Amino acid sequence: MNPIVRSGAAARTGALLVLLGPLVSWGAEFITAAAWQDPPYSPLYNWVSHLGLTGPPQTAFGQVANSPLGAVMDTGWVIYGTLLIIGTFLVFDPRKSARPIIIMSLAVLAGVGVSLVGIFQGSNADVDNGLIAFHTFGAQGVMLAGNIMAIAVGTGGTRIGLTRGRSIVSTALGTAGLIAFPLFMTDVFTGWMWNIGLFERAVIYPIMIGHALLGSSVAATQHHRATHPLAPIAARANS
Repeated sequence: MNPIVRSGAAARTGALLVLLGPLVSWGAEFITAAAWQDPPYSPLYNWVSHLGLTGPPQTAFGQVANSPLGAVMDTGWVIYGTLLIIGTFLVFDPRKSARPIIIMSLAVLAGVGVSLVGIFQGSNADVDNGLIAFHTFGAQGVMLAGNIMAIAVGTGGTRIGLTRGRSIVSTALGTAGLIAFPLFMTDVFTGWMWNIGLFERAVIYPIMIGHALLGSSVAATQHHRATHPLAPIAARANS
């Protein structure tokens, strides 16, 4: 099947950027959560987005929020979104078919979404001034677009450079994230708020793992092509 990714330095650079995005975000999350000690941050109970609150300690969306390094988390999200968009545009070739265009469009929605979460906080102040709408749009946008992107990548994995196993994993991750999304929203809107951090991460982490799979797979494929340039020619000759 015809590949839908670019080749050469552009694809290698893009793949590394796509891979780096979730790693930066996870690193920022770990650092920020470790600094949240009063009360101790619980990844199963506390909102992910509360890590990015930079204001004074407050009770927001039913939880006590106190994130001393909130700016670190916000910066991590903005970097993640930026790297995802740039990296995807470097990796995929929109001239090849509709699929790369779809994947690139979903990457833009997801990248803009996670960046909005970092720029507009889920604070009481932003609820009062109406800016919470941008935070909510960004969060729900990345949750939907990011998981659909994982499915689009997985179902077209052979044309991207993913192994069969990684293609199945990417599709399964996106599907699991989409299944978790209505469960998360139900937990929010019913006011149940049971283990909200767990449900939120069940939607978000499949996206991040999917991006790590995509970036690492394309990087490995491009490296193999660069170090074994005659392999495709030999394969065609033998066929």
